[in-house]
Amino acid sequence: MTPNRSNSPYSLTRFLIEEERAGHIRPDLRLLIEVVTRACKRISIEVGKGALGGVLGDAGTPGQASINVQGEAQKKLDVIANDVLMEANAWGGHLAGLASEEMDHSVPIQELCPDGATAGNYLLLFDPLDGSSNIDVNISVGTIFSVLRCPEGVEKPADEHYLQPGTEQLVAGYCTYGPNTTLVLTIGHGTHAFTLDREIGSFTLTTRGMKIPEDTQEFAVNMSNQRHWQPPMQSYVADLLAGKTGPRGKDFNMRWVASMVADVHRLLTRGGIFSYPLDAKCEAKGGKLRLMYEANPMAMLVEQAGGAASTGRQRMLEVTPTGLHQRVPVFLGSRNEVEAAVRYHREFDQQTPA
Repeated sequence: MTPNRSNSPYSLTRFLIEEERAGHIRPDLRLLIEVVTRACKRISIEVGKGALGGVLGDAGTPGQASINVQGEAQKKLDVIANDVLMEANAWGGHLAGLASEEMDHSVPIQELCPDGATAGNYLLLFDPLDGSSNIDVNISVGTIFSVLRCPEGVEKPADEHYLQPGTEQLVAGYCTYGPNTTLVLTIGHGTHAFTLDREIGSFTLTTRGMKIPEDTQEFAVNMSNQRHWQPPMQSYVADLLAGKTGPRGKDFNMRWVASMVADVHRLLTRGGIFSYPLDAKCEAKGGKLRLMYEANPMAMLVEQAGGAASTGRQRMLEVTPTGLHQRVPVFLGSRNEVEAAVRYHREFDQQTPA
């Protein structure tokens, strides 16, 4: 009797094999994605332990928190997640090097495995635990990652070899650790969601071809920074808050989790715009969020779902990186709303003398 496969779980492995057969990814890239997502499953377990696993609180010695390259206090789970991803990818044979938001510089695979690891064709970038400041209060956090091709002829990649615009990304994804663990992934052919089935230990396809509505009435922004915003952002949000009686002619709701993966997952699911604009506090650094570890991967996912991503003045994926830890302003989500935010910036720039 032929088994009925109509209700069989559609696993991530099956999805990737079919994408490989369709010519969308190479076998070594498929295997790299599987290594990264296995690491995410392990991070999910560590996050789920919470206080029972002794993983909450700051890293470092009592009274002296560990500080990362961003100048931020590291949480214990920041360090654990970073170590998990480093260890998982060290011996896979698919990477030439990797870079983490938590480390000063990129690491060639030969330095991770001095005893003879085989260098692969790809560069992996990741934010091991985005939103980790929320971990102690049990709010969703996540891992963000992307993959670039290692430039031809480069055997031991350095920081400069990662400085490729977001259009060069081969893979982008995130894993959010909340009531369920969800992987959202693109290989340049749509954005797809997979939910971790904890009983069988594998990711199962739950949404193929996520689509962000072009219009929205939800926005996500940190309003506590309002007094520091530039004039075009002040005008844009003021018009959102004016609602039906204002120039936008409709009411908007504000949502803000302060965990980028959670905020972006919401807009990928039901629409919205996520903004972290340039303001007086972060202007000297170029912005708040990291181009290589946060903005570019999320921009690729959003665009592949029919949305848009911008710095407010330029398409995000076309920004030429100048540093591994470069920061940028971010506007991403429903296409028409992102275009509206960009319009406020463009009109302000046109009225302001150079």
